[in-house]
Amino acid sequence: MRCIPFPRISFDTASLVLLAAAVSTAAVAADFQAGLAASSDNAGKNAAGSAKVAWPYVNTGLPRDPQLEQLLDQILARMTLGQKVAQMIQPEIGYLSVAQMRKYGFGSYLNGGNTAPYGKKRAPVSVWLKYADEMYEASVDASQDGSRIPAIWGTDAMHGHSNVFGATLFPHNIGLGAARDPELIHRIGVATAKEVAASGIEWSFAPTVAVVRDDRWGRTYESYSEEPAIVQAYAGPMVSGLQGSLAQDFLQGAGRIATAKHFVGDGGTEKGVDRGDTLIDEQGLRDIHAAGYKTAIAAGVQSVMVSFNSWNGKRLHGHQYLLTDVLKTQMGFDGFVVSDWNGHTFVEGCDLTQCAGAINAGVDVLMVPEHFEAFYHNTIRQVEQGLIPQSRIDDAVRRFLRAKIRWGLLQRGKPSSRAESKQTDFNSAAHQALAREAVRKSLVLLKNNQQLLPLSPKSRILVAGDGADNIAKQAGGWSVSWQGTDNSNADFPNATSVYQGIRQQVEAAGGKVELAVDGDYRHKPDVAVVVIGENPYAEWFGDIQQLAYQQGDKRDLALLRKLKQQGIPVVTVFLSGRPLWVNPELNASDAFVAAWLPGSEGQGVADVLLRDAKGKVQYDFHGKLSFSWPRSDQQFVLNHGDTAYAPLFAYGYGLTYLDRSELALLPEQSAAAATPPNNTGGQIPLFLRNLAPGLAFALTDSSGSAVTVTTPFGVSTDGKSLTMQSVNLSYQEDARQLRWNAAQNARASLRFRKAAAAKDYVAAKVLRLNIRLDQQVPANLQLAVLCDAAGLCQRQLNLSETLAAFSPGVWQQLEVALGCAAQPALTQPLRDAVVFSASGRLSLAVADVVLAGRSNADGKVIRLGCDMPVRS
Repeated sequence: MRCIPFPRISFDTASLVLLAAAVSTAAVAADFQAGLAASSDNAGKNAAGSAKVAWPYVNTGLPRDPQLEQLLDQILARMTLGQKVAQMIQPEIGYLSVAQMRKYGFGSYLNGGNTAPYGKKRAPVSVWLKYADEMYEASVDASQDGSRIPAIWGTDAMHGHSNVFGATLFPHNIGLGAARDPELIHRIGVATAKEVAASGIEWSFAPTVAVVRDDRWGRTYESYSEEPAIVQAYAGPMVSGLQGSLAQDFLQGAGRIATAKHFVGDGGTEKGVDRGDTLIDEQGLRDIHAAGYKTAIAAGVQSVMVSFNSWNGKRLHGHQYLLTDVLKTQMGFDGFVVSDWNGHTFVEGCDLTQCAGAINAGVDVLMVPEHFEAFYHNTIRQVEQGLIPQSRIDDAVRRFLRAKIRWGLLQRGKPSSRAESKQTDFNSAAHQALAREAVRKSLVLLKNNQQLLPLSPKSRILVAGDGADNIAKQAGGWSVSWQGTDNSNADFPNATSVYQGIRQQVEAAGGKVELAVDGDYRHKPDVAVVVIGENPYAEWFGDIQQLAYQQGDKRDLALLRKLKQQGIPVVTVFLSGRPLWVNPELNASDAFVAAWLPGSEGQGVADVLLRDAKGKVQYDFHGKLSFSWPRSDQQFVLNHGDTAYAPLFAYGYGLTYLDRSELALLPEQSAAAATPPNNTGGQIPLFLRNLAPGLAFALTDSSGSAVTVTTPFGVSTDGKSLTMQSVNLSYQEDARQLRWNAAQNARASLRFRKAAAAKDYVAAKVLRLNIRLDQQVPANLQLAVLCDAAGLCQRQLNLSETLAAFSPGVWQQLEVALGCAAQPALTQPLRDAVVFSASGRLSLAVADVVLAGRSNADGKVIRLGCDMPVRS
């Protein structure tokens, strides 16, 4: 397609004056509550065709500016179809090159939770700013695409600028909900915006305004509360904190474009299954799950992200009624709708490379992390074929450009030149103090028998538990990395653990403190503070099937009981992303604190637990439960206002130091069955969505030097022979692409982190995996399965001939027979589960790697049986 140079209308003086006028806003409506209560006359039918439900019109403070709309008319009239479609597509920086940005001029791009500029997880904020400059300059280069519209960068600033090394990490939303302080939320939004601005990023994918109804959901900690009123009270202040307040500093200075997500019903799926189905009538959907959108839109939120879930069987990404009729028309949202990560693929008739259904339903910007080039060309073709109306494209681009121009993107210049890109704002002392305040206010005291708390800092204190000096655990998921499972204290250079916070105050007061994770102290303490709880997780990996804490492996309970049996008073600090059934742990504790996921300021916990050096209370407990705490491990759905409501600790519960409350012994009988092993139907996962426990990737160069990698990205020791990065098959980053770049032989393997017993794998008869060939395969690609340290393998064969028939870029399931008579009987401990070795240039991707006891009955599987020749 021939590209017409984009008009320079946005860069001359007259246009700048026009733009300055365009971002002006009307005063906030005097009667805010009346605005929330107002309803639209334009009500539609829900997915089931039932009676109409009126949704409130809430865009009361941000009227359309006629001058801005006139400017948008002029810009759209001069844009080609290709330029418009490029504005609608959002690639991810792990797959997007500067050259591709220059070629296409995409309207935005993002970094996923596991991606940092240049693949450097610990890149300082200055490097993020440098990368932002490079992408900005490529986007305004009109030499290839003819467009000078700057791109914007989106990031998941979930609890602070949480993907960036060294950022201030505030408590996750579940803790902030317990604080009951909308003004605090606003200040956290302001601080987060400043840190995002320091990195040159314009757009934050926050806040999450889900109302969680089943705590088994792996994203529960992203929600402020099970109670819609708290979410509604918080959403507006967080949006105005991030963006600036209407009629004051809206989208000015450090204000960033905010995103209310995920529209709608994400917290209400059946059994708490991520991306599942929310079964509720339309009135319940409106009154419970849409509560946060009322105040977010009223505060002028410019972006709304669509949810992965379905509503009564229909996927939200393809739900025209909810996205267009309800959100945009009835509620008056005039910003833009963005999809979630490849969320369009769930829509009927769509795949990774095309989705007319989502665009026609009302999605304006599509997050297409990896397959953005194909999506770009296919969308143009679908418009030309009439599958997507030109009017829908124009509306989508208008909405996106309206937000960009309101933000002032056309005047601000490249990121490093902007006044708000202040490196001094990043993890400033003021932000650390704010995060510490938020920790103090989020803590909920559930038990304090015999008034054990607060503790004297002059006493001898043992700090125990695997969360005591573990910042990764107290930060949780969405902290430097997506799941947070690969982090260590070194990934949080400006943070303090709970132990460090206690030690500083105790030593300053003249007391003694000892750290012993396992509780084996050198000197008997006066009291033990035991920090335990959930290990980090994020979406879908964090889904659970039961509420009993450490069911089947009660190691933390054993620690608590060991200390109690020695006559040591025990204070338990519980780190979790949701309420869990902890009756046995409560019984083994004299005091019990729900600390949620406090983030980078562990000192905030010490501030509340300890008196000052003079014996006075420093800070009393402030937090009140925003989620009901279960009495039974079967109370999966337990919400304030339920007809049969019988929690252990009710919504709103939280002791203070003035309370005299003795918690009696609780029943400890669990009704839950032991957690089944990670082995179903004779299948042993090795890499299924994520690495199985005890496994890692090993990248070995020609010298034999190996790098062990548990993150989605890695490179061999020599820095060139072999690289690995995450790609997508069915879910976010559920596959790995392996690239060989040198003439010498290099190996990529799924390696046991500790030698594995061969006898544990004798039942495996098949290796099954999905594989994608990305370029011509060399003649010497070898696959080996179940190998010991000496290199003896149960099966080894050449894959070159098989893969040569693969279509590039297409996933194919492959099975390799293992139960062959000629195979050696392995007796030595196993080092590698699966090994790929090759030399030359090669790129292939693998996913869903499992060992199985039987073959898949699917006729589409390519099988390499025992008669497959071994060819060197």
